[in-house]
Order: sequence, then structure tokens, then C-alpha cells
Amino acid sequence: MPTPIKPPFTLETARAKVQAAEDAWNSRDPERVALAYTPDSEWRNRAEFFTGREAIKEFLRRKWAKELNYRLMKELWAFTDNRISVRFEYEWHDEAGQWFRTHGNEHWEFDDEGLMRRRDMSANDYPIEEADRRYS
Repeated sequence: MPTPIKPPFTLETARAKVQAAEDAWNSRDPERVALAYTPDSEWRNRAEFFTGREAIKEFLRRKWAKELNYRLMKELWAFTDNRISVRFEYEWHDEAGQWFRTHGNEHWEFDDEGLMRRRDMSANDYPIEEADRRYS
């Protein structure tokens, strides 16, 4: 595993941190994704609240079992010394084949070693036609 990008962030390192997160999430590998978070990382994902890497992995397994062919784009919105905010879009389909686009925002807080200790996410989903997909 590569060494995490550590705070304080610059524009260059904040962009690199966002790209690393996008790449990890697009792997759809809960084990890989969870390594970017502290062992006691606190999450809010929509209306779910949980703590720790094991809870993160369980959440991601459930998520990607439902959100099939998931493909994500993250964009740096703002940053400070140890915090980053992003906007994101991702597309996925359900078991019936209905495609969705999800738009949202995340706020991240990092420890001194560059691991995310807090993630706060809000999002909205809406159905799209497969022909209207932006990410493949």
C-alpha cells in the first residue's frame, strides 16, 4: 500500500488525495478502500452512522451488492490544513437493470498520518436511461 498523502494539504496534494480516493472506490474492493481510514473512523453516509474499518467494509459490501457496475467521479471542492470537501457523481444500476445517477458532497477530516478519521456524506439518487450515462 502506498504511503498516504499527509496534511497539511496543498492544492496539488488535495487533488492527489481526491484522485486516490476515486481510484480506490472505483476498484469496488472494500478491503482496499478501508485501508484509507483510521481504525476508528467515524462515518455518516446518508442516514447511516457507523464507526471503524470493519463497519466500513460491511457497508461497502452491502453497497456494491446493490449498486451494480458502480462508477464514480470525485472533484475537489475545497480544502484546509487537514480537511477536504468533494462533490461527486456516480452511476450504477439495480438488479432490475434500472440505471441511477447519484450526486452528492463529502467532507473529510484526516489524522496526521493522512488517514481519514471522519467522513460525512450527503447524496441524492435519480433514475437515468442507460444511454444517458456519463461514466463507463
